[in-house]
Amino acid sequence: MSINKIKNLDEDKLSIANKELIFQNEEKEKRAAELSIANTELAFQNKEKEKRAAELSIANIELAFQNEEKEKRAAELGIANKELAFQNEEKEKRAGELGIANKELIFQNNEKEKRAAELSIANRELAFQNKEKEKRAQELHIANTELLFQNEEKEKRAAELGIANKELAFQNDEKEKRAAEKEKRAEELIIANKELAFQNDEKEKRAAELIIANKELAFQNEEKEKRAAELIIANKELAFQNEEKEKRAAELIIANKELAFQNEEKEKRAAELIIANKELLAFTYISSHDLQEPLRKIQTFVTIILENESKNLSEKGKYNLERMQLAAGRMQQLIDDLLAFSRISTTELVFEKTDLKIIINEVKAELKETIQEKNATIDATELCSANIIAFQFRQLMYNLISNALKFSNPDVPSHIVITGCIAKGSKLNNKKLSPDKNYCHITVKDNGIGFEPRFNERIFGVFQKLHGKDVYAGTGIGLAIVKKIVENHNGTITANGELNKGAQFDIYIPA
Repeated sequence: MSINKIKNLDEDKLSIANKELIFQNEEKEKRAAELSIANTELAFQNKEKEKRAAELSIANIELAFQNEEKEKRAAELGIANKELAFQNEEKEKRAGELGIANKELIFQNNEKEKRAAELSIANRELAFQNKEKEKRAQELHIANTELLFQNEEKEKRAAELGIANKELAFQNDEKEKRAAEKEKRAEELIIANKELAFQNDEKEKRAAELIIANKELAFQNEEKEKRAAELIIANKELAFQNEEKEKRAAELIIANKELAFQNEEKEKRAAELIIANKELLAFTYISSHDLQEPLRKIQTFVTIILENESKNLSEKGKYNLERMQLAAGRMQQLIDDLLAFSRISTTELVFEKTDLKIIINEVKAELKETIQEKNATIDATELCSANIIAFQFRQLMYNLISNALKFSNPDVPSHIVITGCIAKGSKLNNKKLSPDKNYCHITVKDNGIGFEPRFNERIFGVFQKLHGKDVYAGTGIGLAIVKKIVENHNGTITANGELNKGAQFDIYIPA
């Protein structure tokens, strides 16, 4: 190779480096305008700029420096991913706290209604007892009146008994006088004796009546005492109920204050949740723009080096560059999946009646090459229409079908069966469903490699992968996106698998 050619190559390298430096300066100015970065970071970038300007003459040193920058940015991306995961966890915690606060508020409202109902019942019972008290007071007054009447009757009878005794004494005197005149008044004595016997009978009758009256009077006195005791007990019970009423009124005031406090806390948490959502949207914007740009540059420059400098690289160097390109591609896929996951909750939810066959046919057309490569068969004949968010449901079916194709058994042609029907919750084997509601039940079943039953719940988690990246490519977000889409439809999804015998996903969406 001649000196001129070498010189030209060096000049080309220097020109590329100069262009890259110019591009980096422009990127630096854009980022400085978009992000309010601290002065220390700007000073650091200026130092980095001077270092890179000083190292422009040596291409290999520049490449090493770029590798270091790539590692730093990968570390920054890792930190950003951790921060995103942390923010998602915080968001879920706050959403959980908000859900608990709502439940507690509902519970307190129910308690408030119960206490108000109890207070109303207590008031009614108090009014009833007041009426009973008035009735008993009237009865007591009547009993007292009757007792006075009986006392007057007793005094009258006692007066009559006194008169009868005086009359008896008088009659005895007359008897003695008549005894002296025995002979003359024998007939009168017989008559007097008969009259005396009659009067004695009357006396005995009146005495018996007086005894009965005394017993009745004693009984009425006892009844009066009982009613007085009952009245005292009723008064005590009334006082106790008044105290209970005051206590419940105080509890109701405290409950109202607590309810107001809960409402304030709910508003605060809702405001915090709005702020967190705004932060998440800002982070999503950074992820979709600033984080992807360095990855695109890495992929571009690695491609340029592999195409133009392939002859000057060792086999190990080519291998490392290819690995770098694959890693950047995986990172790009991870960012795209994270963005798709974050956008599911922030997009507007527009439900419309859609034929599931249309969506599945679109997905089959998009995965046509993979279906042919896997020699797969997709049966989707028994399907129904559902009230869904069309573009989200397309993403859901794409993820489930592409997953079934990815994890197919290499020794057996892939066979995927998709069915759908409308059924009552009571007829579906799922305890989470309301028995009286109708649900659109969609099943996606395959004959692939499957998974162990203990992973039925775990596979829906973010970044949950059952296989290494060297065996099956992917980010572990696909099924998390599926679950989130189903939740956006107020539905439920379950997974059932058996190792080397395939997997089945059941989706239940309110019809």
